[in-house]
Amino acid sequence: MNTFDKAISSYNGDGLTSLCVETIQVNIGLKCNLECAHCHVVSSPRRKEMMNWATMKCVITAAEESHAKLVDITGGAPEMHPHFRRFVKELRGKGFPVLVRTNLTILLQPGFETVPDFFREQEVQLCASLPCYLEDNVDQQRGTGVFEDSIQALKLLNRLGYGVESHLTLNLVYNPVGPTLPPQQSELESDYKQHLKSEYGVEFSNLLTIANMPIGRFRSDLTRENKIEAYNQLLRDSINLATIDGLMCRRQISIGWDGRLYDCDFNLALKLPVGKDYPQNISDFKPSLFAHRRIMTGSHCFGCTAGSGSSCGGALA
Repeated sequence: MNTFDKAISSYNGDGLTSLCVETIQVNIGLKCNLECAHCHVVSSPRRKEMMNWATMKCVITAAEESHAKLVDITGGAPEMHPHFRRFVKELRGKGFPVLVRTNLTILLQPGFETVPDFFREQEVQLCASLPCYLEDNVDQQRGTGVFEDSIQALKLLNRLGYGVESHLTLNLVYNPVGPTLPPQQSELESDYKQHLKSEYGVEFSNLLTIANMPIGRFRSDLTRENKIEAYNQLLRDSINLATIDGLMCRRQISIGWDGRLYDCDFNLALKLPVGKDYPQNISDFKPSLFAHRRIMTGSHCFGCTAGSGSSCGGALA
């Protein structure tokens, strides 16, 4: 057992197991118009990995067979996938709620100008990365000019009703610039809403706080700065057992661009697939086999249980 499994076993007498499959999370490609310092899947404009349509059809079938409550589409910048709109339309046509994780800036790029209207037409839920409400911090983490473009995109989405009308969800995602834990989510949300409204006239639905995982580019930065051990120790020392029941891996399956199956998006980034006793590809997915599976874990999992907890849906406790 790894150190995380041991910590969980001290809590429940066993390792981490799933409870059901409510969410189908799918990474449809690693190509992105940005190259963010915190990106755990190391996306960039140079990445070429893309999910093919046959695999996308398997994802749709998996959503049907598991009676999914949400299909969570991520990347890269998922909007850059050539079958993105077709994929979303088929899912929405079958009645599945769809959430898209957008970096906002892609909505201003040539060729993507009509994507916001498509989102509204399909009533897609949006989860947008904005790691701070201050320009310098965002540009430091995501690149020069990204904050200004993000504000422009948010204003555009507001004009379409996102973050304003209750059925057009626009959530923002915060993650720390450096090796610290996120602050209390509700308090930070209040600060975000006040600042973005007063300074830019921007509105949004909810703020989600997510800890930086010690993987991908963030791990490389920590290693280069000789901070990786201190950050890992912070995560271990900050474990909060009240987060265990809400961990995202317990209610979802994650699918890579090549169809490989993972317990979560972070395991996907580490190429740590589901346990060897389970089917490894979405083409062989059977909901009954995955509803109560043993979850693959590692030391990075302390990132999801530290402090208030961290997941694709924000804080857990």
